[in-house]
Amino acid sequence: MNFRSVLIFSLIISIIEYLRGTIFGGFPWNLISFSLIEFTSTLQLLNLIGTYSFNLLTITFYCLPVIIFFKISNVTKFSIIFTSTVFLFANSYYGDIRIKKIEQADKKQISPAIKLVSPRFKIERFFIKEPIESKLIDLFDIGYPLNKDYLLVFPEGITNMGELNKFENDFSKISDQLTNNTKIILGITLDDGEKIYNSLALFNKKFILEDYYNKNKLVPFGEFLPFEKFLSNFGLKKITQGYRSFSSSNLRKVINVNSISFLPLICYEIIFSGKLNVNKSDYDFILNISEDGWFGDSIGPIQHFSHSIFRSIEEGKDTLRVANNGITAHVTLTGKVNKKLNTTEKGSIEINSISTPFPTLFNIYGNKIFFFFVFFYITLIFFLKKKYEKKLFIHK
Repeated sequence: MNFRSVLIFSLIISIIEYLRGTIFGGFPWNLISFSLIEFTSTLQLLNLIGTYSFNLLTITFYCLPVIIFFKISNVTKFSIIFTSTVFLFANSYYGDIRIKKIEQADKKQISPAIKLVSPRFKIERFFIKEPIESKLIDLFDIGYPLNKDYLLVFPEGITNMGELNKFENDFSKISDQLTNNTKIILGITLDDGEKIYNSLALFNKKFILEDYYNKNKLVPFGEFLPFEKFLSNFGLKKITQGYRSFSSSNLRKVINVNSISFLPLICYEIIFSGKLNVNKSDYDFILNISEDGWFGDSIGPIQHFSHSIFRSIEEGKDTLRVANNGITAHVTLTGKVNKKLNTTEKGSIEINSISTPFPTLFNIYGNKIFFFFVFFYITLIFFLKKKYEKKLFIHK
């Protein structure tokens, strides 16, 4: 056994983790690097190399203590441990410097102010026949006070256009409470007559649709049934409400509201590293709406929220997250949680300023950086192999 075995093991595990997160739709849940979620200064390296490269380095460092059992010289062992220790301290120092630099920068004042509303509706409430007016009134009650211009943001899957149309455009009980420039964001089901979409919709105070985003990345079985034409013959359907599968959109768009702009993400779209820089448009922050009630009382909502921290650092943008039965929060681009409502809390968070976006290397190159690391590891493995073979030859 020698140092090459550590590199080979780390490389294989990291590639498996990458494939798990990309092939067959991908599910990059709980990579090994997420064990460092509490060490914010250490995570700042994400803005340079991204999650998968960071994951490779994390696995490597976790494996390094095993070298004490290798039959290699003490000088070699000391050199590896010393170099690794220096790297860890240097990375932590870099992280602290980056955090201080960003925190000292001027904040961007936003108008209208943003209010994130977490209602904590029981998920069973969406499966019973209840007037949409009742749900909407409860939502706006939680968002009080509403005495100035707001961008009110509510979670994923609150209603659908069919329910809203039953209101017959009479929203006076709600709209009379709102200022003329208030905007509303709802997680909603949109139906174009042929397909249905899990969407984020932007309305004015009279609930007239002004803009929308259709979800790109759908949850298999949760939002669509793979091989639906065949499996539906056996009575199978997606596990969420309704029999029809959602359709996915391939348009990643930025939404503008007055002087602010944001990249909308719905539910688990936030977990995909390197998939947000497809659209090169500039924007102020990431907006992620979600419904985490499917996790029940498990640790799932906390695990889901942790991805917001990784995406914020990678993309150099604050993330505003609104979840029903999950964590609602404002995460800064350094990964620090500025404001937060836990899974057990209902209420609202008002946000009047965000961090000034910082360009990141990862936002430009994405997961190409991971393939560079893979190439570097392979090159180093072969170099050490040749060096070892040369040493054996000399001894012979």
